[in-house]
This record gives sequence, C-alpha cells and structure tokens, in this order.
Amino acid sequence: MLAYTRRMSSPSLPMPATALPPVAAARDVRSLAGLLPFLQPYWVAIGLAILFLVLAAISTLVFPVAMKSLIDQGFVTADPGTRVMAMRDHFFALFAVGAALGLFSALRFYAVTWLGERVTADLRNAVYAHVVTQSPEFFESTQTGEVLSRLTTDTTLVQTVVGSSLSMGLRNAVLGIGAMTMLVFTNPVVMTQVLGILIIVVLPSLYFGRRVRKLSRASQDRVADTSAIAAEVLNAIPVVQSYTQEQREAKRFDTATEAAFGTAVKRTRMRAFLVAFIITATFGALLWGLYQGTQAVAHGDISAGHLGQTVVYVIILVSSVAVLSEVYGDLLRAAGATERLMELLNLSSPITSPAHPVALTPAAGGSSLALRDVSFRYPSRPQHATLSHFNLQVAPGETVALVGPSGAGKSTVFQLLLRFYDVSTGDVLVDGVPVKDVALHALRERIGIVPQDSVIFSNDAMENIRYGRPQASDDEVIAAAKAAFAHDFILALPDGYNTFLGERGVRLSGGQRQRISIARAMLKNPPLLLLDEATSALDAESERMVQAALESAMKDRTTLVIAHRLATVQRADRIVVMEAGEIVETGTHAQLSASGGLYARLAALQFDQAGES
Repeated sequence: MLAYTRRMSSPSLPMPATALPPVAAARDVRSLAGLLPFLQPYWVAIGLAILFLVLAAISTLVFPVAMKSLIDQGFVTADPGTRVMAMRDHFFALFAVGAALGLFSALRFYAVTWLGERVTADLRNAVYAHVVTQSPEFFESTQTGEVLSRLTTDTTLVQTVVGSSLSMGLRNAVLGIGAMTMLVFTNPVVMTQVLGILIIVVLPSLYFGRRVRKLSRASQDRVADTSAIAAEVLNAIPVVQSYTQEQREAKRFDTATEAAFGTAVKRTRMRAFLVAFIITATFGALLWGLYQGTQAVAHGDISAGHLGQTVVYVIILVSSVAVLSEVYGDLLRAAGATERLMELLNLSSPITSPAHPVALTPAAGGSSLALRDVSFRYPSRPQHATLSHFNLQVAPGETVALVGPSGAGKSTVFQLLLRFYDVSTGDVLVDGVPVKDVALHALRERIGIVPQDSVIFSNDAMENIRYGRPQASDDEVIAAAKAAFAHDFILALPDGYNTFLGERGVRLSGGQRQRISIARAMLKNPPLLLLDEATSALDAESERMVQAALESAMKDRTTLVIAHRLATVQRADRIVVMEAGEIVETGTHAQLSASGGLYARLAALQFDQAGES
C-alpha cells in the first residue's frame, strides 16, 4: 500500500496539484482497475471469497438435479412405504444441499464484507495521506468540502461494490454460466431460444448502462458541491450570523441540493427504465422456456422432473442476468467514484523532497538563513510579483523583524523558508544549504512557527501543546505552557490540561489560543523560530507577559518576527522594512526612527494613535 502511494505521488506524474481536474470523460467499469493495487495485498482473502462463492453457486446448481430426482423417482414406485422412504431420502438430500448453500453463503458474505471494509479503509487512508502532502498551492484552488466528499461518499460507493455488488455479480455470473451449461446439456432446444431472448435483453442494457454511469458521475459531483458549501459556511458560522446571512446561505445550499436531487432523479429514472425493461424481458424469456417445456412433457419428450429441472435452471439463468444488470449499474456508479478518488491519488505536489537530500548540520545557537536575489509569484496570482530581487541574510542567533504595510511580502518570506512554495528565481538557504536540496521533514523540523491565526485541534490542551513534539512528557508540556504564560488559564479550565478545547478552540479566547500556539512552538524548541504576529490577539497585560516569554525563547536561536504593532519589535537586533516585495530600509528602531523613512512614518502614526487613546 505504501509503495502504491509513493508511486502515485511520484513527481513524474503529469498532473499538477493546482486543483482537482475537471469532470473526466465518460468511461466504463474499466475505471475500477484503479482498485487493483488495493486488492493485491489481500489475495488470500480474495481466493477464499471466490472459493466460497463457487461452492455456494454449485450448491444452488445442484438443487434442480436433486429436485428432478425427487419428482421422477420419489413418485414412481407403487408401494406407499417404499415411496415414503424414497421421498424421505430425497428430502434429506435437498436439505443437505440447502445446508451447504447456507454455510457457503455465510462464509462468502463474511469474506467479501471483510474485504470491502479493509480495502475501503486502505483506500481512504491512502487518499488522505496523499492529500495532506499536497502543497498550499493545491488548497488555494480546491474546496475542502470537495475533498471530504471524495473521502466519504465516494469511498462508501467503492465499499458497496467491493463488499457486496462485486460478490453478487461474480456469484450470479457463475450461476448464469452454470445454469446455461446445464440447459445446454439437458435441454438444448429451450436453451437456444432463451439465449436469443437474453441477447436482446443485454444489448440495450449496455447502452443504457453507459448513460447511467454518466449521470452517476454527475450526481456525485453535485453532492460534492453541497459538501463544499456546507464545510465553508460551517467553518465561518460566526461571520455568517454576524452579517445575518443565514437565510442566504441556506438558500445557496438548497440550490446546490436541488441540483444534486435533479441529477439523481435523472439517474434514477434511467435506472428504473432499465430495470423495468430487464425484468419484463427476462420474465418473457422465463415464460417462453416454461411453455416450451410443457409442450415437450405433453409430447412425452421429457419427464415432469426434467421439466421442473429445466424451469429452475431457466429461473436461475434469467434472474442471474437481471441481477447482473443491477450490479452493472452499481459498478458504473463505483467506476465514477473510483475515477474521482484516483484523480486525487494521481495528483503530484510540486513540492517534494529531493531524491538525494543534503543533511543539515546541527545548529548550535540558531540557524543561519539567506534569501539571495529571490523573485516569487504565487501560482494563483502569476501576474503579480510578491517578491522582486529580494535579498536577506540572517546570522545564527540574530533576531530580525520584518515590518511593512499589508501585502509587502512578509508572510511570503516565511512560506518560502518552510518551502511551501519554490521561488521563481534566486535561492533560499538554511544553514548554507538550499532548501530544495533538503528533505522536507528535516527542513521543517528545524523551524518552529507561531502563526497569526492560531490553530487549535479538536483535542485537550495537553495534546494541543504536545503537537509541537509528540514524544514530549507531560512535565515538558507543562514547562512550555508556563513559559508561554498559558499554565494558569489552563489550570482554570474545568479539567485542566485534560479539558477538551472544542473544534478550532472555540472554548478559548483569541489570546488563549495564541498562547497555546506559542507553547507548542516552545515545546518544539527549534533553532529557527518564525513569529507571525504572535501577540496580535493579546491584551496589553498578556502581551507584556508573553513578550517576555518570547524574548526568553529567542535566546540561542534565530528568530524572524513579523509585526504590524511596532512596539513588539523595538528590541530586535535588526528591523527590515519591506514594501511591494522589496527591502526599502534596514536598521535598528532608533536608526530607522531617525531616518524619516517609511518606518518612521509607520511608527509615528502608531505611537501617536496610542498616545491619543
């Protein structure tokens, strides 16, 4: 499975991870071949399922033979006692056939259900593991709800096929072939006529089946649209409610739901027509075979038992064809789901670790970093240069603040250091090594970040902080919380460090969430620390406490600080002023304040406003 995931994520694959591809052209059940790598590890279970399936089918095919013996031999003897004994023996034989059928059917059901659950779990895990390795470029242009729909709805369809429909299809294929074979040997005249009728049934079924598949794929896409809308709105419910847009969003969701319903109705209408046609045609084939059989009995060509056997085999054959047509419809739906899942697995992230990565040397006292003549444009905004011939050198242990107006490119510097994107031109180096030459895990292990929007996971406080270093002990987590001045408010929570913080930390204030994020970075203890407005959500008292904690954390490591509130960067070793993707000033707070440039204007504006307030 891991080998398959690595193969699917190979950079040699042509599909860039900029967005999910458009709806694929209509194909057929051959799309299910994408599931083969997930089935291969379980060939033993597949073999057992096929064995039980064949044994159950054989038991079903033996039943008409036993019934023929009961009719022809159980009633032929004139002696009542002998007749009773003969009938008893034949009924015991029929019971043995039924018991075997029940046993093998149960074993088949367990085997295929286990296989369906296992393959679906592996598929879901592989898709999720592949998606989380995609670069931010992918998530810029893809809605989260679309991905979630593929992980849930589409994998459920695949599970239905692997764990049920495929087994039913194979079972009825074996039964149909077996019944056809028995009819060829026992009543070839009837078989020839029934087969001609079945061919008339199958050909239109194939045509309408392709149309069902197209509508199935469209239906799944419309359901994904509703999931995308719901995920977007539910993640922004305070904004929706504050702007009183509940009815508008409900109407937008209703419109998407109705579109999905309309497509589903078209698909259902087509399948209903297909079912009606197949049942009518196969019932006609059954009646024709029964009519021919009764004529043969009337003319003395076959016995009554032979007629019963022929009728049962015809029933098995036509019912198998009917079930196969239904299964074919399920396979077409699953083919559409498989296509959508394979599209995710076929995505190739533009950001990957090099084949032969360069090892970073241990960083004592902080990492050095450099951006040399860097130019960069976001893939989603190629017409706008975010950084232009940008040069920055930071020595180990140095604290450098990046300031400037919004859109100057400050956060972009952080994203390039973390190698969320690759530069258009120039080089980004950490400890003298280009980040392109370093394994992604090794590079990001060396960097700690406190983002402006603190991320809190649906877990307790202890595990949220431990996310920075999963192997850390409870005492180390508590020490990091104390350093970030989070210990006291965590103890005040209902269950202390074991308190569940809610989805996205809804049970915490903005300042509390930020202190959890700071504690997480402190626990990681990286040689390079990136602070993106790390104290923006704190009140004045908390900011002073956390600022002191951050200054302590900055010791013996390199720190880059982004701040719009200039009071937080006055003690930086160096302040780099950015505007329109370029460095316009560099110096200390005192030097830049005296220069009368952009920094001086920003500082005067902020400090004057602070004085007025």
